[in-house]
Amino acid sequence: MYLMGMALDTLRSKGHKISGKEAEAASVGILLHDIGHGPFSHTLENCLIPGVSHEFLSEMFMSKLNKIYKGRLSLAIEIFEGRYKKKFLHQLISSQLDVDRMDYLKRDSFFTGVQEGVISHDRIIKMLEIKNDQIVVEEKGIYSIEKFLVARRLMYWQVYLHKTVLVAENLLVKILKRAKELSDNKVPVEASKPLEYFLKNTVTKKMFLESEEPLENFARLDDVDMMAAVKNWTTHEDKILSLLCEKLLDRKLLKIEIKNEPFSESRIERIKKEVKKQYGLQTMNEVSYFVFTSSTSNSAYNPEKGNINILYKDGSLKDIAKASDQLNISVLSEPVKKYFLCYPKEIVLSNN
Repeated sequence: MYLMGMALDTLRSKGHKISGKEAEAASVGILLHDIGHGPFSHTLENCLIPGVSHEFLSEMFMSKLNKIYKGRLSLAIEIFEGRYKKKFLHQLISSQLDVDRMDYLKRDSFFTGVQEGVISHDRIIKMLEIKNDQIVVEEKGIYSIEKFLVARRLMYWQVYLHKTVLVAENLLVKILKRAKELSDNKVPVEASKPLEYFLKNTVTKKMFLESEEPLENFARLDDVDMMAAVKNWTTHEDKILSLLCEKLLDRKLLKIEIKNEPFSESRIERIKKEVKKQYGLQTMNEVSYFVFTSSTSNSAYNPEKGNINILYKDGSLKDIAKASDQLNISVLSEPVKKYFLCYPKEIVLSNN
């Protein structure tokens, strides 16, 4: 919200008209844009409530608040959803160069100690301009944008998609999946009332539109509900749930292997058979909680989701990937995909 204020002040200083109501609405939009995130943010998205995104939930919360404040958020919602006539205001909230990205890169870099994420957000903001109702960057800010994109790539692979993060997040997903499976089969799974609501019910997008009950329960749900449940489930009668919770709580995480190509089916099957044998599991469905493979990908810059355009003194525009004199910027626009395989560390593969 602070960076949004800086951006609006910069654009006003360059002669662009932004009314007090528009500034307030843009500030409210960025303040509330992620209010729809549930416990552990992106990790449990589409897991806790399948098929329901945090963007949809953010819109639901903003709509609810708009009723409470008698329409005061109407303009903020228009800007948030990209329906307002001044499209550049929406770009400040959601784009390849929004103030949210500038904020979390620097903040996460500080709290993790990963210096590669440090960016000059004040320099970038001072270089912002508007051309054809689009946010662009003045030519002299090109090197700050290059550093921003490189920092984004480095932070993703060193922090957000770090192997320990991947395995811990997937373990948490497996825990919730098992708890839901048990609850669906009428096996008691003790949890806080808000978490219990989502375990006992298959909540859909339609339910959010027809009743306030799902949103009220979701609003009361946070990381504490999940971690309290994980602690409690370490003694659950279900061997799989209790073992998964123990591994996460005691930080006895699964082993993870990462490579650029998919893992061979024969190797995966061999590990599954060994885990089934050593853990005394009954079915391959049970084994899938401890042995699984998936993939993750990231591109620091995706022109298909909107360009970062550089504004030259003659008024012409050029995409950053073409404007940059550093060859790696065009490389950064290519998605990098990696495959990972997780299984228990203590598993020793037999030679037969």
